[in-house]
Amino acid sequence: MDITDRKLAEEKLLESEARYKAILDAIPDLMFRISRDGEYLDLKSEGANLTLTREEIVGKHVQELLPSDVATISLEAIAKTLDSGTLQTCEYQLPTPLGVRDYEARLVVSGQDEVLAIVRDITDRKQAEVSLQNLAQKFAKAFSCSPDSITISTIQEGRLVEVNDSFVELSGYERDEAIGKTSFELDIWVHDRDRLKLVQELQDTGVARNLEVEFRQKSGEIITAMLSAEVIDLDGIPCILAVHHDITERKQVEAQLRLSAQRDRLLAETLVRIRSSLNLDQILQTTVTEVRQFLQADRVFISLNNANLGVRTLAESVDPKYPSVSGWSTNDEAYLQEVRNLLKDNLVRVFEDITQMAVSPKVKAHCRKFQTKASLAVPIMLGDELFGALIANQCSGSRHWQPIEIDLLQQMSEQVAIAIQQSQICQKLAELNTNLEHQVEERTAQLQQKMQEVEKLHRVKDVVLHTVAHDLRTSAMGNLMVLKNLLNQGVGGAEGQRSRGAGEQGSRGEITASLSPLPPIPSAPLPLSHAPCPSASSQSPIPVSRSIIERMIQGNDRQLTMINSLLEINSCEQQGIHIKLEPVQFSTLLGEMFAQFEPMLTQNQATLKNLVPADLPLVMADTTRLQKVLANLLTHSLQNNPPGLNFLLSATVEAGMIRTQIQDNGVEMSKLECDRLFDLHVRDPQDCCSTSIGLKMYLCRKVIKAHGGEIGVISNRKRGLTFWFTLPLATSSATNRP
Repeated sequence: MDITDRKLAEEKLLESEARYKAILDAIPDLMFRISRDGEYLDLKSEGANLTLTREEIVGKHVQELLPSDVATISLEAIAKTLDSGTLQTCEYQLPTPLGVRDYEARLVVSGQDEVLAIVRDITDRKQAEVSLQNLAQKFAKAFSCSPDSITISTIQEGRLVEVNDSFVELSGYERDEAIGKTSFELDIWVHDRDRLKLVQELQDTGVARNLEVEFRQKSGEIITAMLSAEVIDLDGIPCILAVHHDITERKQVEAQLRLSAQRDRLLAETLVRIRSSLNLDQILQTTVTEVRQFLQADRVFISLNNANLGVRTLAESVDPKYPSVSGWSTNDEAYLQEVRNLLKDNLVRVFEDITQMAVSPKVKAHCRKFQTKASLAVPIMLGDELFGALIANQCSGSRHWQPIEIDLLQQMSEQVAIAIQQSQICQKLAELNTNLEHQVEERTAQLQQKMQEVEKLHRVKDVVLHTVAHDLRTSAMGNLMVLKNLLNQGVGGAEGQRSRGAGEQGSRGEITASLSPLPPIPSAPLPLSHAPCPSASSQSPIPVSRSIIERMIQGNDRQLTMINSLLEINSCEQQGIHIKLEPVQFSTLLGEMFAQFEPMLTQNQATLKNLVPADLPLVMADTTRLQKVLANLLTHSLQNNPPGLNFLLSATVEAGMIRTQIQDNGVEMSKLECDRLFDLHVRDPQDCCSTSIGLKMYLCRKVIKAHGGEIGVISNRKRGLTFWFTLPLATSSATNRP
């Protein structure tokens, strides 16, 4: 028997079984053969997460292994599958060691009264579906509740597919008015190029961020929005998901800030010009030019209100397309009074439409003449007086004047008022300056005349001083010569009389002088041997006490010294003190000087203790002048104290100077006397310090000042005075000088 066909059929059957077995093995799902009544006939569990063994399942009923509700669902699905012969699915949940899991069972007929159930774990899918559903809900809520306008529209036509409530509020279109219409049909885009730019950017990158665009609302009002968009796929149609954030208010605020900054800059520049310039015409012209530029107005001008001149224009800036008011003036009192009444209360007058103004026909005719359609007028006040007005005109049509524009004109009018006041003040100052220059010239001429008179008086003073000094010196020197000769003769005569034993007048210290007519005083002092002598027969002896002659000699000495001091002071005041500085050893110099003062100290029973260090550095000094200074200081103390005065001499180096101190234990002085001791002033006649010594103390200060030092006196607390003076140390350049 030929069994080839049968063998081929068996091989194909085996191949088919192997193929189906491979397919079944590759399927990770559980597979059960279940009878109509719910008995598990067989299962395939390879690759599935099954907690029960095959023996624990096969032969058992679904009600034994599954929860009652799941078993009920399974039996209903089995019956429906067998009855209809079609695929049936059911979903259920089962508790597992991993928690509650979701399963999906697909049932098909596999034999007589039995089904094949393919069970798949769909827990992850269910969770993803739940997450997707939640996300969709969130998106829907975000879409509907967003404060920003959100739209979904097609890329090709721009047809609106969905809009949220914020879009309705922003655009003014209801939802049913917008959906299904294109943005062009609604005329939303102010500039069509903005949508073209958006579409191009989306096609290039798929996203657009923060595009600033302008939209038109249903009412026709223009708003500015920040647009961000992305491309989404909606049922296979590429659409635009766009979010519009309204920034109209922000843009208005920014514009206001820019205007405020421009206004502040304009005010600041105007203030600087007012402070830096006195040219009123230039200030006013620049002001109207910049105000017109800021306001973008057609005309800005400043008018003057004058009772005598009427109204005239001081400065103007106008668009060339419109007539100029420069040079226009009027004396129509009715018109002027009406204009003054409009501004007399210092109020800003705002006219957005001239045709709506309640004014006289004259004013309206003036507006028509100069094509004024809207006007803003601010008065310029000088105190309580109306000086004029700063006026802005719009000639192209009516205009709504912004508050910031009104505020600018008000502040500019104040600055203009300041400029005008400043100009008026400058004019007054110029007039006063002219008068002052005339007065200065007159005063200068008077002062020159007075100076000439003073110069004449100085010349007269010099002549008188030299003449009187010459005569006083001649008289004093003559008296001294006579008195000294007489004193010497008297001493010799007294000694001769004592030797002869004749006469006791000489022994009593008296000198006999003859009283005779005095000869004429010669113009110049004559030697005693050449003086004319009266005859012996006419002489009458007069006894004169020796002490009187000595006092007369002392008086003449003081007088001569004072005259010399006066002449020296006059020379110092006119020509200065001439000193010859040379480096000297200060300690040696002081020792030599005080050795010369020894007779004067002995005569006054005074002592001097020298504490000056021997190693003092060199000083720059005029030895002769410095000796006179020391002599005058010692003389001042000796003449103002009784005999027996003690002096203490010391010197120290301080800050490049040698400070010398001469301290005595005599009487004290008040602070006022100490401060004025070296000054040149008229002394009290009762002052113990003579005028001669006062002049010498003044000369002491002059000499020390000429050396580059200082001099002063300190009254000690207990007793006595301390004279001090400073001298500069000798520099290396001075000591090396030949």
